[in-house]
Amino acid sequence: MSRSPRRPPQLRGRIFRGSRAISRGLLTRNELRSSAWRPLFRDVYADAQLPVTHRTRCAAAGRLLIPAGAAIAGRSAAVLYGCAHTTFDDTVDVLVPRGTPAGPAAGLRVHRGPVDAGDVVDRAGIPVTSPVRTCWDVASWLDLVEAVVVIDALLARQLTDVSTLRGYALARAGRRGWRAMLRAVDLADGGAESPQESRARVRLVLAGLPRPRTQWVVSAQGDFLARLDLAWPDYRVAVEYDGLWHDDPAQFDADRRRLNRVVGGDWIVLHLTAKRLREDFDGFVAEVRATLRSRGHRTGAPRIPEQPAP
Repeated sequence: MSRSPRRPPQLRGRIFRGSRAISRGLLTRNELRSSAWRPLFRDVYADAQLPVTHRTRCAAAGRLLIPAGAAIAGRSAAVLYGCAHTTFDDTVDVLVPRGTPAGPAAGLRVHRGPVDAGDVVDRAGIPVTSPVRTCWDVASWLDLVEAVVVIDALLARQLTDVSTLRGYALARAGRRGWRAMLRAVDLADGGAESPQESRARVRLVLAGLPRPRTQWVVSAQGDFLARLDLAWPDYRVAVEYDGLWHDDPAQFDADRRRLNRVVGGDWIVLHLTAKRLREDFDGFVAEVRATLRSRGHRTGAPRIPEQPAP
């Protein structure tokens, strides 16, 4: 009968450097290769019984791998702020100041650039780019839509605000990335309640449609009727994103009853599914454009009233 791998108590539930565990006599090289330990990076291991996520790998890289002055950055930093979703094995983004030695490492994507005072903060012992610098980096490293998805989430959690982001970019005018930052910030909206809502909104705007309002509240005689994902209130046209949560029959029924009340108030509500967002977004854009035209929209600056308080 095979023996269970040896698991020294000092390493249980821990992330550690394999070379140090060997030098301290806690494990042999053969024991380190057993099923008791899970490799995260070169010479970095975790207890195999420890749930390992991208956040875990960011913590391991931040505490054990990256040089002084460097930080977890980009989408990986957004994960640590609870503002992005990744899989376990996605590459960890790291920002390293120019002139700081840092060789390539499997599992890490190393970016080099200037790091200003205040660009790096400490989160539970992990060096992470500040929310503002994270927005700068995702605007530089990701495509425009995905950058706005992350910025929307940071705004929604009130970790930064549009004025601060614009000021940060303008203070660095002329530096590579400042225009990308401004463009992404101008498209951002902290009212988005999901990454897919953000993607839909930004792609609609990039397709030439007027910018919709997010989470628009519809009321009648002062009574709340509904909150709409995306709306052009001047034309009483709205878009609702139908995500996977609609597999819940009770929620689906409640949602449809809510939207029926809005339609009764002379609104047109168009539904965007994940499949259409992925496979037929051009067709959906054509439907939205035709609907807005039927309600009187013409090319030019849209008339958008102020959103009332919910």
